[in-house]
Amino acid sequence: MATLQIAEDIVPIGELKAHLSERIRALRGRHRPLVITQNGKAAAVMLSPEDFDRLTTQARFVAAVQDGLGDLDADRVVSNEDLGRRLDARFGASKPTKKR
Repeated sequence: MATLQIAEDIVPIGELKAHLSERIRALRGRHRPLVITQNGKAAAVMLSPEDFDRLTTQARFVAAVQDGLGDLDADRVVSNEDLGRRLDARFGASKPTKKR
């Protein structure tokens, strides 16, 4: 996501109401959030659906990495070989695949 441009990306709610359609259409191409103010204070942020999806995907990835590091720190990890043995014991050994 691009860097916030103070002069363009912060708008009072009254201005947003007056130009809502144009502001929404512009969101997709700008890849920047639109900060909406009410009584001079930030009240909301608008993003394009694509930017929102990108942010939530990144947040889930970071959370998964943090969980994995926490597991490592708490010694809740197994080797690849041990994992293979556990999976084979639970689900049965897989058949070898033929190489072409």
